[in-house]
Amino acid sequence: MSVDVVVVGGGLAGLVCARRLTEDGVRVQVLEARDRVGGRTENGALPDGQPIELGGQWIGPGQTRMYALLDELGLSTFPTYDEGAHVLHLGGDRRTFAGDTPPLGGFALADLAASLPRLHRQAGRIDPAAPWSARHAQHLDARTFETWIARHPTRGARTFWRLFARAVFATEAANLSLLHVLTYVRQAGSVETLVDTTGGAQQDRVVGGTARIAEVLAAGLDPAVRLDAPVRAIDIVDRGVDVETADGGRVRARRVVVALPPTLAGRIDYRPALPADRDLLTQRVPMGAVIKLHLVYDRPWWREDGLSGQALSDGPITQVVFDNSPADGSCGVLLAFI
Repeated sequence: MSVDVVVVGGGLAGLVCARRLTEDGVRVQVLEARDRVGGRTENGALPDGQPIELGGQWIGPGQTRMYALLDELGLSTFPTYDEGAHVLHLGGDRRTFAGDTPPLGGFALADLAASLPRLHRQAGRIDPAAPWSARHAQHLDARTFETWIARHPTRGARTFWRLFARAVFATEAANLSLLHVLTYVRQAGSVETLVDTTGGAQQDRVVGGTARIAEVLAAGLDPAVRLDAPVRAIDIVDRGVDVETADGGRVRARRVVVALPPTLAGRIDYRPALPADRDLLTQRVPMGAVIKLHLVYDRPWWREDGLSGQALSDGPITQVVFDNSPADGSCGVLLAFI
């Protein structure tokens, strides 16, 4: 078949791209490798049939484009439960606390209080649209976030920042470039915005689950979305591209948009080959690795005990826990990241 643009990947980025192109009268074909759309958003089901998010799920202040997209698609949100005390479990010691400041001890809190504005100052010097143009960008990119953390004199502050890396980036601090962390903080506005619930990145959930975003987008593009169509190769030919799928099918287009994570984009056979720098990039930008575990109870019993359902831990299994119950509280769900 022949179209104007092929979009490789039926996640949120690819589907929004296809929607905008279609609105401008461009003929589009979306090719998605899986048997569903949504990419890193996916819905499961609770025992009573209500949806539960298996993939990415939260949106919060500053994510104005996502809120605008929800309005455009007729979708709504509800707030993440955020009332009561949080739990901190460090070194086998369990404590509860209210607000944003965990009870790390006087010296650790002083250490943290000094490092937080220092990180914000460094992040403030980054242009989020072109972080590589920052002063000392190469030096910052050559350092890991763990190197920055290791300079803190107190164990409590070091533990906080390592938990921050695991909770926000789904990886260890040693796997993160300091420049990347600074850019991410700069884009969000602050560390607090990234870790907070109310007023932060975990503030809202989508009614029906975030997979509804992709499902509604795809429904508006039908039949221009093809599932079970992994792209194996992209050939640059005269006046366009040939996109080859795993079953041997080909789509001819004037342009192709590869809307995949770098790791997956690097598995496509490009003819001619991509520039060496781009090829190296796709090999060196892994995706975060985390498992979402949902513990389902008859009721959210922790609320009766004055707890928010949120917890931080330095234990070997899980470090972050949230109340992920349905909006009506018909059952209790604790979400633990492993």
